[in-house]
Amino acid sequence: METQAATRVVAPRTSEGFEYTFPAIRGIQAGREFYVSMCPLRLIPKIFIFDEDELTPELRAQRVLNKGRLPALAKYILDNPDDYVFSALTASVDGDMTFDSHATEGPGMRTGQLHIPMDARFLINDGQHRRAAIEQALKENPDLGDETIAVVFFHDAGLARSQQMFADLNRHAVRPARSIGVLYDHRDEEAKAARLLSTRCPVFKGYVEMEKSNLSARSAKMFTLSALYYGTQALFQGLEVKPDEAAKLAQSYWESIDQTIPEWSMVRNRELPAQEMRRDYIHSHGIALHALGRIGNSLFRESTAVTKWKKRLGPLEKVDWSRSNVDWEGRAIVGGRVSKSHQNVTLTVNYLRHHLGLPLSPEEQRVEDAYLRGDA
Repeated sequence: METQAATRVVAPRTSEGFEYTFPAIRGIQAGREFYVSMCPLRLIPKIFIFDEDELTPELRAQRVLNKGRLPALAKYILDNPDDYVFSALTASVDGDMTFDSHATEGPGMRTGQLHIPMDARFLINDGQHRRAAIEQALKENPDLGDETIAVVFFHDAGLARSQQMFADLNRHAVRPARSIGVLYDHRDEEAKAARLLSTRCPVFKGYVEMEKSNLSARSAKMFTLSALYYGTQALFQGLEVKPDEAAKLAQSYWESIDQTIPEWSMVRNRELPAQEMRRDYIHSHGIALHALGRIGNSLFRESTAVTKWKKRLGPLEKVDWSRSNVDWEGRAIVGGRVSKSHQNVTLTVNYLRHHLGLPLSPEEQRVEDAYLRGDA
C-alpha cells in the first residue's frame, strides 16, 4: 500500500507484522543514533497518538495539550497554504528500529531506509501542538495530507529519558521579543501599520525600538514597536477600515495625541532627553499607548471624521502623565512600577475617559468599582 514517496507501509520483513519504511538520514548525538525523515501530514495523526491527558505529571513525558492553542495554529495552516512553516517533530520510538544504509562506507552510510514496526509506540517529545493542529487542519482541507513535515526519531530509552528530552528541548527555548515578531510579520495588517507608523509618522520616526520589547535605561528611543503595535491594534479593534485608510487614520490620530503631550516633541527637539522623559512620565509606556488606542477606538466608533474626533482630544492636555501623580498608583503604577496587566490598562482607560467625559462600558465600570472599593 503506497501512501507517499516519503513514507510507505510495506509487506512484513519478518513474521511479526507490517512496518513503516521511512527514507532517512542517520546521525549521532551523545553516542546515540537518531534518524531524520519526512512524513506525509496525513500520517501524522495516525502514527503520533497523544493519549496522556489522564496521567499524572510524573508519569507523563509531555505537558498536557493546551487545546486553546489549536484553533489559531490550525487557522495558520489553512489561511497560508502556500507559505506556512512548521519545524520538525521530535519523537521517541518504543520498538525496534532497523536502518538499512545505502552503502557500507562513505557518505552513503548516513542515508537509507528506516524500518519501524507498525505496533511500535511513537511518543512525541516536542511538537504535540503542531501534531494536533495538523490533525485539525486536515479535517477542513484533506489536500494538505500530501505535504510533508520533518520528523526526528530517537530510540525510546524509558520514561525518565523521555522526560529528560522534553526538559532539555525546552530548557533553552526563548520566545522572541514581541517587537521583532511585529517587525518580521508580513501577514498581520496591524503589524504592517505599526511598521509604517514607526518609519513615516513624524511622531515616531527615529524614536521606536524595532527589536526589543523593553527599553534600557540609557536608550534614546521613546517607544517600542510592540507598544505601538498594541496601541494601534486597540485603535481599530472591531472596526471595519480598509488597510490604506487605517494607516492614514492612525497617523492622523497619533499626531493629534502628540499635540496634547508636549514632552514627546521636546524629546524630538532635543530639549529633553528620552531617558529622563521615560523616567519621569508614563505616556510613552505600552500601557499608555494601549489606553490611548482604546480611547481613539471609542471616538472612531462615533465618527472617523477628523473634524469630529480631534476636538474631543483637547482635554488630554490637562492630564498629568508624570509618575509623581498619585492618581496613577493602582491604575498604571503598582508598587512603583508601571504595570501592563489587562486590569491596569482598563483602569488607565477609565482615568482618561473621565477627563474626556466619555462613559465607561459595563466591564470598565466593574473594574472601576472594584478599584474604588479597594478590591483591585
